[in-house]
Amino acid sequence: MLSSIITAGHLSRGFHRLKHLSDSSHVELLPNLHRTGVCRTVGCLYSMNARTDSWEDGLPSEFSNTPPKDARVVICGGGIMGAAVAHQLAQRGWGQHTVLIERGRIGEGNPWHFSGLLGELKPTHSQVLLAQTSLELIRDLHSKGLPTGWKQTGSLNLARTRDRMTMFRRMKSQSIAWNVECEIVSPEKCKELCPLIDTTDIVGGLWIPNDGVGNPNAFCHSLVHESLEKGLTVAENCSVTRVIQKDGRVKAVETSKGTVECVYFVNCAGFWARQVGQMSEPYVKVPLHAAEHYYLHTKPIAGLGEKIPVVRDLDGHIYFRENEGCLLAGGFEAKAKPAYEDGEIPVSTAERNLQPDWDHFHPLLEELLRRCPTLKDVPLERLSNCPEAFSPDCKWIIGEAPEIQNYLVAAGMKTVGMSAAGGVGRAIADIITQGYSTVDLHELDISRFLGLHNNRKFLRDRVREVPGLHYDLNYPFHEFRTGRNLRMSPIFPALKEAGAVFSQVMGYERPAWFDKKNATDEKGSPKFRIATTTGFGKPHWFDNVQSEYENCRERIGMSDYSTFTKIDLWSKGNEVVDLLQYLCSNDVDQPVGSIIHTGMHNRHGGYENDCSLARLSENHYMMIAPTVQQARCKAWIDRHLPPGGRVSVSDVTSMYTAICIMGPFTRIMLSELTDTDLSPKSFPFFTCKVCDLLAIDISIIELDVGLANGIRALNLTHTGELGYVLYIPNEFALHVYTKLMEAGQKYGIRHCGYYAMRTLRVEKFFAFWGQDLDTFTTPLECGRMWRVKFDKGVDFIGRDALLQQRDKGVERMYIQLLINDHDPDLDLWSWGGEPIYRDGLYCGQTTTTAYGFTFKKQICLGFVKNLHPSGRALPVTNDYVLSGDYEVEIAGIRYPAKANLHSPNLPTKYPDQEREAYKATRDKMDESNLLAYRPNK
Repeated sequence: MLSSIITAGHLSRGFHRLKHLSDSSHVELLPNLHRTGVCRTVGCLYSMNARTDSWEDGLPSEFSNTPPKDARVVICGGGIMGAAVAHQLAQRGWGQHTVLIERGRIGEGNPWHFSGLLGELKPTHSQVLLAQTSLELIRDLHSKGLPTGWKQTGSLNLARTRDRMTMFRRMKSQSIAWNVECEIVSPEKCKELCPLIDTTDIVGGLWIPNDGVGNPNAFCHSLVHESLEKGLTVAENCSVTRVIQKDGRVKAVETSKGTVECVYFVNCAGFWARQVGQMSEPYVKVPLHAAEHYYLHTKPIAGLGEKIPVVRDLDGHIYFRENEGCLLAGGFEAKAKPAYEDGEIPVSTAERNLQPDWDHFHPLLEELLRRCPTLKDVPLERLSNCPEAFSPDCKWIIGEAPEIQNYLVAAGMKTVGMSAAGGVGRAIADIITQGYSTVDLHELDISRFLGLHNNRKFLRDRVREVPGLHYDLNYPFHEFRTGRNLRMSPIFPALKEAGAVFSQVMGYERPAWFDKKNATDEKGSPKFRIATTTGFGKPHWFDNVQSEYENCRERIGMSDYSTFTKIDLWSKGNEVVDLLQYLCSNDVDQPVGSIIHTGMHNRHGGYENDCSLARLSENHYMMIAPTVQQARCKAWIDRHLPPGGRVSVSDVTSMYTAICIMGPFTRIMLSELTDTDLSPKSFPFFTCKVCDLLAIDISIIELDVGLANGIRALNLTHTGELGYVLYIPNEFALHVYTKLMEAGQKYGIRHCGYYAMRTLRVEKFFAFWGQDLDTFTTPLECGRMWRVKFDKGVDFIGRDALLQQRDKGVERMYIQLLINDHDPDLDLWSWGGEPIYRDGLYCGQTTTTAYGFTFKKQICLGFVKNLHPSGRALPVTNDYVLSGDYEVEIAGIRYPAKANLHSPNLPTKYPDQEREAYKATRDKMDESNLLAYRPNK
């Protein structure tokens, strides 16, 4: 093993303020590199040749190194993220009111421990915007002559398989909407762009010319340099020991050099952010865990040149780049190795350095030699093992902590901190200075996590899987394989026995579809199976989902809705009504038993939450919200609660099992199980009951009328189908499930999974928060104007913005598109994020998509704009939408599509006028033939 042959090289750095220096080398001869089980001999020299920037003896003397007694903002962490937040605040005039606290030295990262890759094409639009902001900032500093290490080299992404090329073509299609320049290239062009690579097994590539590389240490110091000149206070060799809150808000920060009273605290502690989160009461959950991460450095290579692009061989999980005349290489192995599993995290950057494990790195080395054969003859400098911290879903962690107001987090940037820093720094500064970010951050918001995600054992298991996602094929509906079987409804064993194949959301197991084939192990016991989608065309679960869909429309389907967020709100007086009237745009002061579908909006009219409110009594509501909103929407409510505890809010998600039964025979079947009158007159659509409903077989179990132990029945399904959702106290759930299945046999009842529910709601044109709606989407844009009650006599949050938009007109509109001339068996499918073209010009993107089994077509939901040739958005009207010819581009191929503005009435053997009268999207219906197709001109 290499670790038994060599010792660490001497690191001799001479620091001068904001200037590059090259230092002398320490050289040793390594006659052999051994790997257990495989003998590999490489003649190489071991040396150090690094360049960086800093201050030789700490901060310049003219700047303070002691924290003041009070400030507006305290930032913990003097790495690249903390420096970026401080820089953005300083640029807005907050420099004199901001303190940057660093336990060690500003930007003291080891130069052997970063890749410096800078790319703008990320998985989602929000991440692209943040990355583009970072690149803009880096180029700006570079143009001023400040060190950043910036070099525009371009990046070349290689594909070995057809599926990888399909992914590249999807990225290329999306790049038009995201304003990212890129092109699909042939293997020959790949070789031309980088002569070092072997293209024998390459089928193509994706070239991104504006990508580049940089030096995070230099960038960090340049950010701090500009901030110091605008009044920033920096305290080095100073540790945060406690974050103090009062009445749920940040009050002060205790440090090793004294206490600083402040209004905002920003946790930019990076690798240590989880530990800093535990320095407050209550703890702030920052779920991160370290995994070993490797950087391989070569000696200088003659004639290498500076313009070698960044090369990513994604199917080999590797990358390499030029670095000061050498090659720097690394990768993201499919199964990572957790670091510091005992929870003992190193206290300083200098100690964050492990001995390299050549056994573990060897698969990546093999792939590097395969892609770049000339490396076999190149002398190596060193293999560095610098653990990086990863979040459990491989995304950045940004935003205000749900536990404490004004406590912000910017962490979990993994290995791309430089690429994220500028954009994330601006987003955090936006939240502090103006109360909101100009980029929709909901997918990255820290409130997407629950307590279970911060469990150290869970994080340890999950981090084995997460790093490899960087270069994995991005197939639809990705499912993690670690951290499973955490949250399960009481009917989970019965669903597994029925053949459920599970997906997971917020730690909850929910059936994606059902398949009795191969449902048991060799002993005949039900197997736990995880949903997979391994392609971009017709999925292997198509037939299963079709059968479930048809059952929901023509017979009875049963689905487990237990994952939905469930929150109770109540008060002694009318305070809860007043609170909800202020938070919601719809009028919630409806008769007891009503269900109010409403949005909760921010000051700009965007959706912070999209929910249903069931009024259980005069001063008691039950809120049903999307699963992903469990922590987020409660935090939003908590921030607006009246003082004195006059309104009580309780998350009851885990108290109730939710069973949805849908289909034309549900009312008949349910009537056989209860004495309660379920006729439309007594129990109309969009109402709820808390009663002796489902006092099934009363000799066995008797349910009281009430809240704690009662079953809450809602006459709606969230899919537009006839049916009910039953919220059952957990202790009665299995009994109720069994009785429903027994009674439903003569009606052809069948289990149905989430994928069938998705198809039903897409066909019915139902928008879901987090998939179609976000914090920048307003009800006027998505056809829900009729749910906004401007005249209810309450100045609800977002009212002024929505009134202004109503008068001015919307600049984008939510539509449904039916794709034509598309063969679902042969052609690639739309999976969301595809560009939409109107009369040949780009106009928008799809959000949610599905195959419509009634339409027998691919269906896309999405937003379209009316773009002026200059790129400026113009008002969008119904006439504008309906007068155009549309196409949806799927992986580079455009398919004609028919636009629809209204929730359709789908043909069925059992029509129900009550439900047909309800339109989820827009309240007036164009009764023209939905299936009519007019070819493009």
